[in-house]
Amino acid sequence: MKSPDVISKKHERNMAWLWLAYSSFLFIDPILEPSRHLWAGTLTVFALFVAIFAAYVSPKNEGRPTRYWLIAATFLLGLATFPWNGGGSTFFVYTAAFLPFVLKSTRRILSLFFVESLFIVAEGYLFNTRGHLLYIGWPNVFVAIFLLLLIGGGNILFAEQRRAECKLRKAQEENVALAAVAERERIARDLHDVLGHTLSVIVLKSELAGRLVELDPQRAAKEMADVERTARTALSEVREAIGGYRSRGLTAEMEQARNTLQAAGVALACESPVPQLNATEETVLCLAVREAVTNIVRHAQATHCSMRFTRSDDGYHSLLIADNGAHPKLCEGNGLRGMRERVQSLGGRLSITTNPGVSLLIELPESTPDSIQAPSVVV
Repeated sequence: MKSPDVISKKHERNMAWLWLAYSSFLFIDPILEPSRHLWAGTLTVFALFVAIFAAYVSPKNEGRPTRYWLIAATFLLGLATFPWNGGGSTFFVYTAAFLPFVLKSTRRILSLFFVESLFIVAEGYLFNTRGHLLYIGWPNVFVAIFLLLLIGGGNILFAEQRRAECKLRKAQEENVALAAVAERERIARDLHDVLGHTLSVIVLKSELAGRLVELDPQRAAKEMADVERTARTALSEVREAIGGYRSRGLTAEMEQARNTLQAAGVALACESPVPQLNATEETVLCLAVREAVTNIVRHAQATHCSMRFTRSDDGYHSLLIADNGAHPKLCEGNGLRGMRERVQSLGGRLSITTNPGVSLLIELPESTPDSIQAPSVVV
């Protein structure tokens, strides 16, 4: 099952195109009063707006000044269309709907709504000659202003809610990170308290048993039995101390992977820095690195391994782990199966290829963006 954040973000990008349906109001005038010139102009304007809309909803333009120019282009398209096609007022509504997702200041947004309304009124005054080819009726002017204020105001509230949710997710991630640090500190203290005494006892009893082996074998055997019992007790206490601990962090896991591979005679090359991830993503990648390293050491007979982190344009964090070993028969056992399930639970993808070594590609979607996704919503 995919996480709610991943589903919401992907669903929102797909749903954005549905809001293009409101541009169908452009075709009311050509249908009611058919004219070749009117149809040609309407289709041209519609094609221009589809291009503007596609650029606006593109993830590549998220958070970039390009969106300001696209909103301005939408408004100018409305000014150019409204006098000869009443459906051109739709572009004013789109402009008002876009603004709350690129501006955070409510006062600035409302000011732009007011300026937009002034332009509409001015255009209605200029083209108010009945019977003229370019004519705007005052009812159309008032309806356009009413809709832009209604839809724009609703999107102000919606955008504020989205930003609040984003801040809440960030706060939750910070709390998780702080809790992990506190848990590691607790584990360190508990391990010191648990092992400090028991290991000292084990050392003393082992030394004593060594001296008694020849002098008193029965007592030496008793001391060794005590050593075994103490060790089992210590093991149980350690398990209780580290209960719930899962990940030391991706950077630490990469360092441990390097040490493990070096001990097995495998050179590790990390070709990119470790990215900043949330706790869930980091845990999944830590377990993936651990499983991959275990497989390389046990089965690959490799001499070289590389790990590379990348981020794609569609917001996916990728980790590629490749080795030059020989895998005569690659079977997906419990380890790889569990890895795939963890990756898919976050909405990610796992792919494995052999050529002739094994390449393991893990792709995880970004679930906590720094800024909200501007969804181009028209309520």
